[in-house]
Amino acid sequence: MIDVAERFETKTVHIGHAPLRGVQSKSTPIYQTSVFAFEGLEEVEQFYAGEGEYVYTRNGNPNQAELANAVARLEGAEAGVSAASGMGAIMAGLLAVLAPGDHVLASHEIYGGTYALLHNELSRFGIELECIQLGQMTKLADHVRPTTKLFFLETITNPLLTVVDMPYWIKEAKSLGLTVMVDNTFATPYLVQPISYGADLVVHSGTKYIGGHSDVTAGVLVGAQPTIKRATEIIANYGASLSPFEAWLTSRGLKTLAVRMERQCENASKVAAFLRDHPAIEQVYYPSPTDTFFFSRKKQGAMVSFVLADESKIYDFYRALHWIKLAPSLAGVETSVSHPVTTSHRAFSEQQRKETGITMGLVRLSVGIEAVEDIRLELDAALGK
Repeated sequence: MIDVAERFETKTVHIGHAPLRGVQSKSTPIYQTSVFAFEGLEEVEQFYAGEGEYVYTRNGNPNQAELANAVARLEGAEAGVSAASGMGAIMAGLLAVLAPGDHVLASHEIYGGTYALLHNELSRFGIELECIQLGQMTKLADHVRPTTKLFFLETITNPLLTVVDMPYWIKEAKSLGLTVMVDNTFATPYLVQPISYGADLVVHSGTKYIGGHSDVTAGVLVGAQPTIKRATEIIANYGASLSPFEAWLTSRGLKTLAVRMERQCENASKVAAFLRDHPAIEQVYYPSPTDTFFFSRKKQGAMVSFVLADESKIYDFYRALHWIKLAPSLAGVETSVSHPVTTSHRAFSEQQRKETGITMGLVRLSVGIEAVEDIRLELDAALGK
């Protein structure tokens, strides 16, 4: 692979593309094929001896590899693998580390889909989840058992946008012999690279900022080569492979990650300030510079959450929006809103939502690249109604 300049903005544009068999295309072709042809049985044997790259797209494809390798390089990881969704990537990472009877510690604010996977699905295989409130403790040791194998946290939590002292907690978990897995979807490697602080695995829903255009579903897991090799086998065996076209779209979106995040973070900061002074808003959730001291840039992300002063008006608020759409996802170039209680955190019980602070009046706002004045006007009009 051709070396490129070290600056993040240049890497996002140029890393990844490696033409096959001497075809020097400027942009990456879509290898829309289910299988790859061989010139003879000797080549087949070479593949299974570890000397070939591709045989069947479920097991690997150049577009899948380009995306995974690009994210791995941006995160500073040894290797990466792509998956059909962020949940597919999380599943592969968990199963690459865990075995029946193992115990997982996780932040109590984890994404609802991650909670459902661990609590509803992997529990059937004898894997136990324990959610802990990192903001109310300083040590993990009291929660660690002989069977505890993995510690899972998010750089910016969904949906309350809490930022814990990730470097501290990674160091704490590693001192106890735990594997650390970090969901870096909301921050992206543009803001922070958890591998540099000692994380073993980093996962992304590529559907969000990596792809960036609300037109793809993808996931990426990066980390050390041995673990990623095992995760790659799991993705193939469970049928969670990413399609070539989706991989190609996500790789294309990745090239503009830096410029998108720059604009979206700037807009989010201004929108958060506007919402804090709005009479219809009771509370605004947005990371502060003191929370994000370990981020590589002086930015707090592109997500803002807020609570209506009168939660009985929540249906009216969503109906009053015009061009800002209600959608159960985030991170596209267009601004959108979602309702965590009825979408991302449906898997939480009412008691869990109450303990976490996910109330009926909570709105999660994904800030896009539009003119910030228009975003504020649209929100102000809907809140006024």
